Amino acid sequence: MPLWSERILISLPQDHSLAPREIVYWTDLRNETILLSQYDPGRELETLLISKLVLPEDRPKIERHDVGRGIIKSLISMGMGLSLVMESDIGASFAGLVYRELQDGTGPSRLDFYAHWRDDNENPALKRFLSLLTERYPSPPPVLGE
Repeated sequence: MPLWSERILISLPQDHSLAPREIVYWTDLRNETILLSQYDPGRELETLLISKLVLPEDRPKIERHDVGRGIIKSLISMGMGLSLVMESDIGASFAGLVYRELQDGTGPSRLDFYAHWRDDNENPALKRFLSLLTERYPSPPPVLGE
């Protein structure tokens, strides 16, 4: 069941050379250092980065840190690198940081969130949870011809 989708943004110091741009392309990250948390969604964002920049020589240097996203933001503000963030992460402002949309040739990059379950799971709590999900995230009507 699809739940929601979020744009992927790049978080960078306000004085970084990419900061004046409205849009940053994945290929612009080639010579950068990308700071990621070892916690969610760090691994998913790293996988996305690798899928966008397939050749190892095109990829930025990736540094994984055993810290939360707040500490990653502090490291960025100190000029130690950039980071990939979810659109929902920009709600809490952080002095000295700016966020720019990441795009490739097809437009904004997004990460989609889904709920998955096994048909043979008869847990009553799951049935109530699925009912709640259906209310909050109704499935779009099917497109004719598919």
